[in-house]
Amino acid sequence: MTSTPGSGGPTAAPTPRRSDRHEDRQDELSDDRRDGRQNDRPDTTPRLRRRFSRAERLVHRTTAALMLLCVATAACLYVPQLAELVGRRYLVVTLHQWSGLLLPAPFLVGLASPSFRADLRRLNRFAPHDKEWLRAVRRRDFRPGSRPSGKFNAGQKVYAGWIAGAVLVMLATGLMMWFTGLTPLVWRTSATFVHDWLSLAVGLVLVGHIGMAYADPQARRGMRTGSVERPWAEREHPLWKEEE
Repeated sequence: MTSTPGSGGPTAAPTPRRSDRHEDRQDELSDDRRDGRQNDRPDTTPRLRRRFSRAERLVHRTTAALMLLCVATAACLYVPQLAELVGRRYLVVTLHQWSGLLLPAPFLVGLASPSFRADLRRLNRFAPHDKEWLRAVRRRDFRPGSRPSGKFNAGQKVYAGWIAGAVLVMLATGLMMWFTGLTPLVWRTSATFVHDWLSLAVGLVLVGHIGMAYADPQARRGMRTGSVERPWAEREHPLWKEEE
């Protein structure tokens, strides 16, 4: 007894399993690669390595937007020329207060991401090779291998710790200045002094941070797309693989 094509009768050809089709596809790809080598057609596609997850990139972008808004509004409040140009002082004050108040929010939401928490652990761990990295920077040693680092180098760890502490201090002093009835006058005076000068330091550090990011296209690519080229990762972060 015969069956029509496509039927499930005794003489019907068995449908290939998904794993078999996958293996056949892999064999075809291997043949294509061999043919490419035989025809002297090297693969020019860059090898990529995953650096940041989507959640980490969203946390960074949201924090950066709030930080820039906070710094820009602060400049409009303290620089007379900008204050006259922008006007609307009440609106500027409101934007400054709420952008500063919401600044820790992306960090707190990002704690729900395992990849974000894993990178926080890396940033908080100072290893012996990080001291070697800092010594090489101080000596201006640019030789290959003179600045060992994991996924994050010592400079990035110092920056992350400093900016996190600065945000907490700015938030505390800003709340003292906003809610004037909660603290004595001498506390508010001291808070204003600390807030003003620390805001200037934060602005200068952010300019340096942005400048270094623009000087390294691969670092920007990692934060923009989540992936970097493997040669860059092996050159700039040679101990990253060992950390994992």
